[in-house]
Amino acid sequence: MRGASWNMKRNPDYVHTFNGAATALMLLLGLALAGPVAGAGDDEAEEAPKYSKGVKQCMACHREGREKPAHEVFFTTMGITGDPNSPFAEGNHDCEACHGPSAHHIRKQADGSRLPPTVTFRKDEPAEKQNQACLSCHNDSHLFHWPGSTHELEGNSCVDCHDVHEANDPVLTLETQPEVCYQCHQEQRAQFLRQSRHPVQGATASLSHVGLLACTDCHQPHGGPGPANLIRNTLNEQCFDCHAEKRGPFLWEHAPVQEDCSNCHVPHGSNYENLLIARQPYLCQQCHLGDFHVSSVYSGTGLPPDGRDQRMLGKQCMNCHVQVHGSNHPGGITQTR
Repeated sequence: MRGASWNMKRNPDYVHTFNGAATALMLLLGLALAGPVAGAGDDEAEEAPKYSKGVKQCMACHREGREKPAHEVFFTTMGITGDPNSPFAEGNHDCEACHGPSAHHIRKQADGSRLPPTVTFRKDEPAEKQNQACLSCHNDSHLFHWPGSTHELEGNSCVDCHDVHEANDPVLTLETQPEVCYQCHQEQRAQFLRQSRHPVQGATASLSHVGLLACTDCHQPHGGPGPANLIRNTLNEQCFDCHAEKRGPFLWEHAPVQEDCSNCHVPHGSNYENLLIARQPYLCQQCHLGDFHVSSVYSGTGLPPDGRDQRMLGKQCMNCHVQVHGSNHPGGITQTR
């Protein structure tokens, strides 16, 4: 620095040379620092997903007859262009309303391949990312219980059950809904094959079945207030929707009925009559032993041809206790009338 000061005093041209070099050095440092920042911004701008020109571009590859057709979406409620809430209404970005801005998917890469859409709805994609695309529109009271529900906590995505590209979404169609649920609920599938069951298993056989049920008649798959995603708050309330005659109140109540229907019944299916968890009289004798009857558990010795014990024939205990759920008769304290 001392030499530089002396040269500045003795040689005025040196001052200009020194100042020019310093200025150039400052400019170089500024460019070095600012260059990467500007470049990163440009790259981010280039990489930011953009929307394509719409469904016509998508259908060039995804029309009927191609390898991955998606044209059937136009036969669903999602494809009603006259509905302002439809993805295909004017200004709603068509396919990209669900798949996200995907102009990059339209362009082929150097090797002839294509980058995937922003949201692919494939198994290897996080369920949260997929579901966010659906929940951005489907956020009404029907999905009030979805956050924190069993299916949400298990990491299920909407497309695990729904197929929005099909004209008739299998999980929304009465005939096919059980098969969708059975993909995960194998135990319930087996129960619906038993001798006594609710009329769900035979859904594909005939639509003329008066008592035809769907899983969603009792369960709310998006989460419900009751146990096991029941629509009602309790199992009894759910059963009473159909079996109102069992609701009561009764003058003489059978305690297990008011407590929980599953004390005696299996909701989906059983190999015993009327969805019972065990055959009579052994079911009754789990609670009732002694009073006014023999104290030992009944056996098959009372059945023909070895015997004809009235307590082992017909409806067995219900041969006498016909009002097993409850009685309003003044003399029905034992549910006999």
